[in-house]
Amino acid sequence: MLKRAHIFIFAAAVSACDLLNPSLAQNAAFTTTAVAEFDEPWAMAFLPDGRLLVTEKRGALKLLAIDGGQVGDITGVPAVEYQGQGGFGDVVLHPNFAANGLVYLSYAEAGDRGLAGAAVARARLALAPTGGGALEELSVIWRQNPKVEGRGHYGHRIAFGPDGFLYVSSGERQKFTPAQDMQANLGKIVRLNDDGTVPRDNPFADRGGVSAEIWSLGHRNPLGLAFDAEGRLWNVEMGPRGGDELNQVRRGANYGYPVVSNGDHYSGADIPDHDTRPEFAAPAVWWNPVISPSSLRFYSGGEFPDWRGDAFIGGLSSSALVHIEFSATGAREAERFDMNRRIRAVEQGPDGALWVLEDGRGGRLLKLTAPRP
Repeated sequence: MLKRAHIFIFAAAVSACDLLNPSLAQNAAFTTTAVAEFDEPWAMAFLPDGRLLVTEKRGALKLLAIDGGQVGDITGVPAVEYQGQGGFGDVVLHPNFAANGLVYLSYAEAGDRGLAGAAVARARLALAPTGGGALEELSVIWRQNPKVEGRGHYGHRIAFGPDGFLYVSSGERQKFTPAQDMQANLGKIVRLNDDGTVPRDNPFADRGGVSAEIWSLGHRNPLGLAFDAEGRLWNVEMGPRGGDELNQVRRGANYGYPVVSNGDHYSGADIPDHDTRPEFAAPAVWWNPVISPSSLRFYSGGEFPDWRGDAFIGGLSSSALVHIEFSATGAREAERFDMNRRIRAVEQGPDGALWVLEDGRGGRLLKLTAPRP
């Protein structure tokens, strides 16, 4: 049975007004402006000049000039396996993008015999004067291993840490046990050099092979990956039937899935709670009922000074933007903003505004700013 007795957080929704039609809506927390519309957007990244890269799940990379609203195409995108939860995924810039022009992309990749897995590629972004551009010198630097049947739980969020290393969240592909298998990188968060090679100081580097990539294990479907202002890594992941998690991701830690979870199997079969197995790292926050987290972003801007150091999670089934506060004793959900649409991604703009992407066909890019008197 679903663990209804273990409801840790379920905040009342705070309406962000009806965002289905108006281009501008306001509540006590922020004003929402619809800026552009995309076909199944999945991720975004701001360029140094203020333009925005947006991935579309079917396999397109768009370049948006926010001031004028023009949308251009970036060519040279790798072929993606567009089925189920699979398709084009994340996009991030190299920390030294201004000098080297490198971007990193994640996506679902087809394999032999109907198998599939996530991949990460890097390429040089060459921008055209007309508003589009191209990916050049594209090469795959990491793959999920092994490729498996099914088209779910890819994870494949990517983030650069303040240490200069590349972190990739890898889902367990709905196969459960690979999350605990050190000979597979499914159900893991991996840590790589910027060229895809393995850092010598990874926690399991001495084991070689796939194990050397692993930074943490025991994850289910990690769809948010971000560093806080103190350089600590956090992830947010979907639980099974209940038990969505926000975790502080520590070197070599095991987060327990599928041995423990604060949710249950979809069949109704029980999974022991985290508190029954203290050798596994427990989540900082967990949800039951779920929020279906899609993304994670720490806020550091000036548009909302009271939110500096806090985090925001995009919610899919919850159709929400979830605000997380942190303290010396832990983390908690501070409030939940009802967005009336599934939220696929959240990002901070160079102006300090919060930007969110709605999920699905016709998914809008929304700019959230502080209400003006």
